[in-house]
Amino acid sequence: MQKSELRKSNLPDVPGVYLFKQGRNVLYVGKATSLRDRVRSYFDDDLIATRGPRIVDMVTKADRVAFEPTPTVLEALVREAALIKQYHPAANVEGKDDKSFLYAVVTDEDIPRVLAVRGKDIDFEKLKIENCKLKTVYGPFPSGAQLREGLRLIRRIFPFFDTPKPVGTKSKHQATKIEFNTQIGQYPRGFDAKEYRRTIRKVMLFLSGRGKELRAALEKEMRVAAREERFEDAATARRELFALDHIQDVSLIKDERRDDERSSGKRIEAYDTAHLAGTNAIGVMTVVEDGAPVKKEYRTFNIRGVQKNDDIASLKEVLTRRLNHPEWPLPGAIVVDGGRTQKKAAEAVLAEAGVHIAVASVVKDERHRPREVIGARAAGVSEADAVLANAEAHRFSLARHRRARSRSLRK
Repeated sequence: MQKSELRKSNLPDVPGVYLFKQGRNVLYVGKATSLRDRVRSYFDDDLIATRGPRIVDMVTKADRVAFEPTPTVLEALVREAALIKQYHPAANVEGKDDKSFLYAVVTDEDIPRVLAVRGKDIDFEKLKIENCKLKTVYGPFPSGAQLREGLRLIRRIFPFFDTPKPVGTKSKHQATKIEFNTQIGQYPRGFDAKEYRRTIRKVMLFLSGRGKELRAALEKEMRVAAREERFEDAATARRELFALDHIQDVSLIKDERRDDERSSGKRIEAYDTAHLAGTNAIGVMTVVEDGAPVKKEYRTFNIRGVQKNDDIASLKEVLTRRLNHPEWPLPGAIVVDGGRTQKKAAEAVLAEAGVHIAVASVVKDERHRPREVIGARAAGVSEADAVLANAEAHRFSLARHRRARSRSLRK
């Protein structure tokens, strides 16, 4: 397939899943933050270096690309797994077996749990893990990190148990975990067996890639509850619907790199700042190496020399202070949050210090989701690694800022 043939596909700039096909045969299934940009990347000149010969061969054999838009990246993740299970595409599973993948499973217990389990630990014939029977298995999921993050996001909407042992097991560690996760809304509050079974059905619908059916069920649930004047139930369904459409799934985008991609292996440093009405301004540095966060090397900077909510000045201050630490290893690339203005500001600081490090910037859309990565190729890093570093910096800056605000309020 040639790049010129992509025009026929009219790929949109939205999340979704894509299928490379040869006639009716599905050669490969993938998910994307942006269908347009992701599929275009398969026709870059450096494809063999970034994806390997197996994917190059797949693209050469393909004669068209089909796609399905999804409302969020999270739904693209579960839809991708459902399609891989349905079509078993060679370019996704060739050279691997079921044991190497991760699956989402729902246990067949009085109080079902939802778990991420390695294929080698599942008896697919008897549908069980260890001494526990399963209701169903979803997957395979090509990225274990994405599956775990996806389950965490789903659990924020539909709280479920994911304890290592059946709920009710007498274990101090398990009791502590249940108590903590209940307090933060990740496990059900005021447990009601009937309500929990309903929640599990919603989780199962979602994990099977049937987001449309789930939305339709929630809308019906909301209408019926309102008609019967069960206004609290109606409000709950409304909140769940809203949450499905407004999932902050930027954390999933960070791990979009597929098994067929190779990480640059570079040390990448990302920077972000946070403030509230000019107070408690902080900046952070996060580090990614070989496609994984190195949290022990994260750093926080209290902004000192900036009087107003000046993100550019704050970024310059943080970078300048970071470069005053020669004991820290220099990165192969730097990632900043924002557009070309932020990128140029960072480059100016580096140039003034006489340091030659390439800079990439991550541009966000109105929902604060990565829309574009500027300069990734020139910096010699993958867009996925750039987004990962940026997402870590944003998450870390918010966490540190909340902590700083909390301390100031207690004074």
